[in-house]
Amino acid sequence: MVGKYKVITLCGSTRFKEEFLSAQKRLTLEGNIVISVGLFGHSGDDEVWTEGTKEMLDDMHKRKIDMADAIFVINVGGYIGKSTAGEIQYAISTGKEVYYLE
Repeated sequence: MVGKYKVITLCGSTRFKEEFLSAQKRLTLEGNIVISVGLFGHSGDDEVWTEGTKEMLDDMHKRKIDMADAIFVINVGGYIGKSTAGEIQYAISTGKEVYYLE
């Protein structure tokens, strides 16, 4: 918590860019501090795929989970890919609450 605000990190496949933006807006309006991804590699941000960048972003996302009280998983249609599954496992192992879109 930061003051009275829960901190929530969004996790999920970056192919769901619109759902990320929608969840960020909704959770913010509900009174949460929301941390999201910086780039949407599966939605056109090709910089993600340059050498070393994906690995850096994956590590940074774990640090974002470290800063949060909880994660919110964007699992459209129940889809959870390998990276997201690892983030969920990491969040649970560090005592974070886990919420799901679906």
